[in-house]
Amino acid sequence: MPILRQIFRLLRRPGVAISHDPLRRLSSTSRPLLSFMASAPPYWSPPPLARRGFPLMMVPDLPVRRVSRFPPGSRSMTSGTTLQDMNTIAGKHDASSNIVDISGCDENGRSATNRRSALVASDAEEDDDVLDLGILPKSTHRDGSLYRNTHLWKRDYNVDDPSETRLPDPTDCDIRNGECIRHLPNRVLQIFSLKLAELTVDLGPVELYGYIAVRDYLDTLRNYVVNISRDDPIIVKQGSLIDMAGPKRGIDLISTILVEYDMRIKVGEEERDDYQLIDGVTDIDDLGPWNCALKNRIQGDCGAVDLTIARVDDAVMANIEVVVLEVQSSFDLCLRCFIGDYNEGIRLFNGTIGESRHLKRSVVAVVDGSTLVLKFKVASGPSGSVERCCSFKADTHGLDTREIKTGFGLISVKVTWSTLLTV
Repeated sequence: MPILRQIFRLLRRPGVAISHDPLRRLSSTSRPLLSFMASAPPYWSPPPLARRGFPLMMVPDLPVRRVSRFPPGSRSMTSGTTLQDMNTIAGKHDASSNIVDISGCDENGRSATNRRSALVASDAEEDDDVLDLGILPKSTHRDGSLYRNTHLWKRDYNVDDPSETRLPDPTDCDIRNGECIRHLPNRVLQIFSLKLAELTVDLGPVELYGYIAVRDYLDTLRNYVVNISRDDPIIVKQGSLIDMAGPKRGIDLISTILVEYDMRIKVGEEERDDYQLIDGVTDIDDLGPWNCALKNRIQGDCGAVDLTIARVDDAVMANIEVVVLEVQSSFDLCLRCFIGDYNEGIRLFNGTIGESRHLKRSVVAVVDGSTLVLKFKVASGPSGSVERCCSFKADTHGLDTREIKTGFGLISVKVTWSTLLTV
């Protein structure tokens, strides 16, 4: 088992890319190389219970042929390079862009199989580094097509079950020489932010409600990232970040995951009068190297939502709990976290604190052995703001605590470490 653990860690190193396709194998992510396709055939993984019976499935990157569950032309896959080597990633082709690592495409980046190609751009305009995500056919909620069709992927991921995931943290440890050999780091999808990127019906503040959830093969139930009721919508405007309530647990990226969404804009007394912002299901594959934060866009009838996401290799899960113990006077608090070498931050909380309270529990993927940094920005009226930071070293198991003291109050932080993979 120690040998298997060493092999697993070697294959999961962020600096090494192992392609599913031996013809497109990449030796390293140290050079600027990016490919993005929307119709690559998916890779099948056995159901969760079956997977647990085969320890060698720890190495999922072998070139194994798997059966497609998704219709041709519907795939969405992102791959990338290290953050230091990539300038910008463009979702459109212009004179200053270069197509990189594309097979089966003409000089304009078009493909007979309807595949989209990512472009490495030479400019740094923010609007140019967004990649459009495709929507699977027959996957919308409002017209009921998601539940009427009998595509295999709908049955495999139990899309007709709206239940929320309840997968607990692993507890059946096997300690050898001071280390647990059953719970290992693995490949995880991390969502950094959600943003209301476009509005086509009203550029002013709108009342937004609905949900965005992820289904992976750990249990295929909804792992909510956003879940807002119509009775209590949030008020946002174009360009605003959407506060994330989840995910409740880490998002396993050993096999294809589904991002399911139904977000609407409240405009009247009846739900039937509301505008549909985004509606459907998008699939994301784990193919190729993309250990950097990439911005992806979901287009809808009345606007668009941007998701900034990254694949994190060799990841463990940080379960972050923050409690405001003492309040001297009311203050505004913005809490963000940073993982490893990623420049993109994750906003965990942004609001006003008027009394002692628990903030929401957050789950974040961190590379094993790297550093998690929490940044607290505290402000109160015209007196300015202060910033406090605390850091934690990522591990497969353990508990770390810190206290943050300011002139406005006392804050307690607890970080519990766990993993998704059990062997």
